[in-house]
Amino acid sequence: MAKRKRVKITARGHHAIAAMAEIAQQERDAPVPLSQIAKAGNISLSYLEQLFAGLRRHGLVKSFRGPGGGYRLTRPATDIAVADILISAEDLPSVKERESEDKSFSDNERIGSFWGTIDEVLYACLSRVSLADVTAGKVADLPLLNNLFETLG
Repeated sequence: MAKRKRVKITARGHHAIAAMAEIAQQERDAPVPLSQIAKAGNISLSYLEQLFAGLRRHGLVKSFRGPGGGYRLTRPATDIAVADILISAEDLPSVKERESEDKSFSDNERIGSFWGTIDEVLYACLSRVSLADVTAGKVADLPLLNNLFETLG
């Protein structure tokens, strides 16, 4: 059985998406400095440094040192899924330890199944939303989400 990817929507995830969107919008020929991202998002620089460690480890951004340094996307924004950004943002040793220790519903198969299904639905939706969709403001126009809203409506 393949290991399931867990998508979490936390403040950390919100900041990661905002920071990646800032790079996608500002990036032309030069890397985008973290100080610029911090200022644009009103986020502390030290917090961004921690956040970008996970994004870099997952291959979503590449760092450039020295004068004119900063971060660039490793591939086009159309090829970066929001789900991947969220998963990368939560890739911290302390989060992994908490997850392995979290046995709150492990004895209740129905509750565990429910949350597993929710995780899968969330991943399925957010893996089809690209960073380019976010930066273009076109998420509400995506057929997948429109169909989902019509089904739920």
